[in-house]
Amino acid sequence: MSDSRAGQSVASNARQAVKAAWAARTGRERQALALAAAVIGAYLLWAVALAPALGTLRQAPAQRAALERQMEHMQALAAEAQALRATPPLAAAQAQALLTAAVVRLGDKARLMLQGDRAVLTLNGLDGTQLALWLAEVRAAARVRVIEAQLNRTPQGGYTGSVVLAFSGQR
Repeated sequence: MSDSRAGQSVASNARQAVKAAWAARTGRERQALALAAAVIGAYLLWAVALAPALGTLRQAPAQRAALERQMEHMQALAAEAQALRATPPLAAAQAQALLTAAVVRLGDKARLMLQGDRAVLTLNGLDGTQLALWLAEVRAAARVRVIEAQLNRTPQGGYTGSVVLAFSGQR
């Protein structure tokens, strides 16, 4: 309780000292101090409350557009996943035939080895765009999925390495 009274006493003494200093100033000095206090107060209001809010308002349309693009992309992926789930399973021989035919179209830059329920695609300088299109094609047609990939980019922009694929329903 005595700490509370001591704090009040210090605050009261400080207020009296400020009032005495204010009274000792001339009218012109008071106006200058009041103007300086108003300018500092206005700056603090701007810096703490208004500027961050205006920045958020300026960024909101771009952030909203980016979030809408992300949502559309995720909806497209969900629709694709649902379509893939709805497709009937392929016989293993048919899936292997489709996969082999797709590899033949890649030419000498790819070689396929079938190993039971998996297939290993070995690449030698295949273009990234070709690889992406090929993977999308075989995922939809032969119903295979990538379970492992070890790829290196060549100085010419192609890829070398291997991709392990699993046939539908296999882990």
